[in-house]
Amino acid sequence: MIDTHIHADSRSGEDFRDMYLAGIDSAITCSYYPYKIDSELILLNHLNRILELDTKRASEHGLDLKVALGIHPTNCIKNPEMIYDKLYEWVENKQIVAIGEIGLEDLSDIEIETFKKQLDIADKTNSKVIIHTPRKNKKEVLKVILDIVPQHIDESQAVIDHINHDVIEDVIDSNYMLGLTVQPHKLDVNGAIDILDNYGFDRFFLNSDMSNKPSDPLSVAKTIRELTRLAYNKNNIEKISHKNAADYFKI
Repeated sequence: MIDTHIHADSRSGEDFRDMYLAGIDSAITCSYYPYKIDSELILLNHLNRILELDTKRASEHGLDLKVALGIHPTNCIKNPEMIYDKLYEWVENKQIVAIGEIGLEDLSDIEIETFKKQLDIADKTNSKVIIHTPRKNKKEVLKVILDIVPQHIDESQAVIDHINHDVIEDVIDSNYMLGLTVQPHKLDVNGAIDILDNYGFDRFFLNSDMSNKPSDPLSVAKTIRELTRLAYNKNNIEKISHKNAADYFKI
């Protein structure tokens, strides 16, 4: 199994061990810092910590941790050029599998400018992007995201994450890949399965988005086990368990 979106820097080694023992072989950790960041050096230290320390911590417990890096909308800073330069370097050196998570939260000017710039970097480097959608005003913010993204990159390069029943109809006819976050206050196991029932298994990833907020490190494994218990088609289970993510991110 692959958990396609976690925040390893805020979790313990015991979480990685439990994920591995539950059958999650790999996960993609994304950038997000829960406190205000005032300078690009602080942000760069945060991103380097993910790349250098958290991958090592996870591997010590059996979890193969892949990395997505970028400027999360809540971590926008006034002078991000150093981070943009590092993104080019990380992509060139194949140290990251995507730019992310990026996106919009409050629709501020600095968020939108930062989002567009990172999309341009993804376009120039032919990188995938993992796009955050917020808990609040999700439909309104998603509308702006869907307007901006095609002006900068091909839809097929982007994952729209944290999709739920409220917005699924807004994206299902697009070429985006879609992330289902099984987490308290987002989707439960049954909610994720309901979306898969209605819209198929080809366009979706599963993730826990485990972070400093209420999270379940085993939510992906629990969803896959429930699909297995309910005797869903084996090929479809494999798609949502790992194949979609492995093919898309080339991991």
